[in-house]
Amino acid sequence: MTNNKKNYVLEIINILKSYFGTKLKCALNFSNAFELLAAVILSAQCTDERVNKITKELFKKYKTIDDYADANILALAKDIKSAGFFRNKAKNIVKSANLIRDLYGGIVPDSMHKLIKLPGVARKTANVVLGSAYGKSEGIAVDTHVIRITNLLKVTTNIDPVKIENDLMDIVPKKYWIKFSFYIQSLGRTICKARIPNHSVCPLNKICPSAGKNKS
Repeated sequence: MTNNKKNYVLEIINILKSYFGTKLKCALNFSNAFELLAAVILSAQCTDERVNKITKELFKKYKTIDDYADANILALAKDIKSAGFFRNKAKNIVKSANLIRDLYGGIVPDSMHKLIKLPGVARKTANVVLGSAYGKSEGIAVDTHVIRITNLLKVTTNIDPVKIENDLMDIVPKKYWIKFSFYIQSLGRTICKARIPNHSVCPLNKICPSAGKNKS
């Protein structure tokens, strides 16, 4: 591994870009910024696949910001029950919809400082919305895949998402802030799985310091 973390990270990016291509996008299905916001809130401790199954029906039932803001929380909780922590998620979605309607004219904010004031929205959620709904880079979305794999790659030694994000923002070129998460998440879903990482086929196996451990 190179001593220069910026060069090392750029090498990681170039390898993953070559492997996965340049057309990676958010794994959550959505047609507008609020749908994405709701989907990311649902995705906490829930798989993207499960969220997409839930939102396939949810987005047919709730179509406008008013639908969410005026929703019965118990009814919404029932609609999203399989996402886990459904009561809190339902409350956060309804409260966020009300704040967006009342404070921002029904338009999801396109800035970090406004987004993180919404219920259930931390920096990861805000980064996903900013990047995938607005194409804006104010940070790097750090989910469980990013936490785990960036530690395996030794680009950070932190486990706190905010500290990891700060570490990454120092070494990842800003033009890759959105795509970096997509590359790492795709690697985590397909190859570097938490329970059984497949080192033998990993495109990073020649440079990853963890590749020689627990070989599959």
